[in-house]
Amino acid sequence: MRTLTIHPLDNVQVDLDNGHKYALRDIAAGENVIKYGNPIGHAICAIAAGEHVHTHNMQTNLGDTLTYTYEPQFTPVTLVDSEKRFMGYLREDGRVGIRNEIWIVNTVGCVNKTAKRLADLTGAKHFEHPFGCSQLGDDHTKTQQILKGLVNHPNAAGVLVLGLGCENNNIAAFQKVLGSWDDRRVKFLNTQDVEDEIAAGVALIDELKQYADTFSPTPLPLSKLVVGLKCGGSDGYSGITANPVVGAFSDRLIAYGGSCVLTEVPEMFGAEQLLMQRCETKELFDKTVKMVNNFKDYFRRHNQVIYENPSPGNKAGGITTLEEKSLGCVQKGGLAPVVDVLDYGDIVTKNGLSLLNGPGNDIVAVTNLTAAGAHLILFTTGRGTPVGAPVPTVKIATNHALAERKAHWIDFDASPLLGGATMDELAERLTDTVIAVASGEPTKNERNGYHEISIFKDGIVL
Repeated sequence: MRTLTIHPLDNVQVDLDNGHKYALRDIAAGENVIKYGNPIGHAICAIAAGEHVHTHNMQTNLGDTLTYTYEPQFTPVTLVDSEKRFMGYLREDGRVGIRNEIWIVNTVGCVNKTAKRLADLTGAKHFEHPFGCSQLGDDHTKTQQILKGLVNHPNAAGVLVLGLGCENNNIAAFQKVLGSWDDRRVKFLNTQDVEDEIAAGVALIDELKQYADTFSPTPLPLSKLVVGLKCGGSDGYSGITANPVVGAFSDRLIAYGGSCVLTEVPEMFGAEQLLMQRCETKELFDKTVKMVNNFKDYFRRHNQVIYENPSPGNKAGGITTLEEKSLGCVQKGGLAPVVDVLDYGDIVTKNGLSLLNGPGNDIVAVTNLTAAGAHLILFTTGRGTPVGAPVPTVKIATNHALAERKAHWIDFDASPLLGGATMDELAERLTDTVIAVASGEPTKNERNGYHEISIFKDGIVL
């Protein structure tokens, strides 16, 4: 059995052939199981040295909301110059895009198939969703904020906002949320207002294409990039290969002046103090505490336990508790200080590492990251998934078997870290991959035409 002990304090080791844990020594009933140098739960019975450690003999330590103390432990970022450039699109408002696409953004789900017909006829991208009507309060606001983020996204050179006409989130109401827009870049169409909505939509998209054609790729510094960080279908290798490699990339990009965004708040539970220690200010620490505890309150409001995670696929891959999943998950954020804490629907405004409020659900999370302004998303996976965001979604395999078996899903293989490649080598390879994607190289989700959205909801549907 090929094994790896991740941290000197660990009392378990990982079987590199299957990603599962085995006791390094005898572990008494009630004693904490230690992985990544931190508790991932406790033994519910005596575990002998060499014994398989999993759901049958250990369980979580997680419980209610906690009280935290601000004890900052971080090293300020030293910015470095990089000669590396990507070929992006400089917009007239100074923002940067890595694609020059036309997007159709629906105000309401009732026009989903109209949007699809228009996309099929014109080559524009459309994003089906069931919302925009029959929602109240915060849910209605969340829908509008996410759709606003999509309309304003710089990867879209032009946007057709497509409405029905009678929905709560009608175009007139949505325009108030948008605030301002460039008439050359954003067009509006209420399908109830025209005799032939397909012909009208095609005509407007043709105008948007003409505007998009005024932009050409230009060399831009890596400091202009905003990269979203996500994992899904995790396994026992996630915290050993792919997530640490993404973390090393994140630290590099931030040192170049760029920005990374980490979300999936429930998958911070059990590792949240590591992030809190990296908050640059007490104010950011307080925001992080509020973000974490509010999400725990959300679970309790629905009479759910906060540790109802990992998923069945995670467990099959060797992850036992939410703490174990979280300690692997947060490694995507590297070691850089936390410079901002964003609410769901907020936009990234600061260079560095930002935390973004939102759930771990894959499609909700990639939509959240896109709406926050991520140009592309690094998505690590051990089990594999074809899902794609509206923006390029770089799938990073934790193990070589997945990279081989699902080559039509996977863009990058992080498994060589177990075969002798160094972290610096893989971080450099991933940086080159990101630059290629930012310069127009299509990801597998783009080649497959997979670009989904989903919007978080927590209330009543009329």
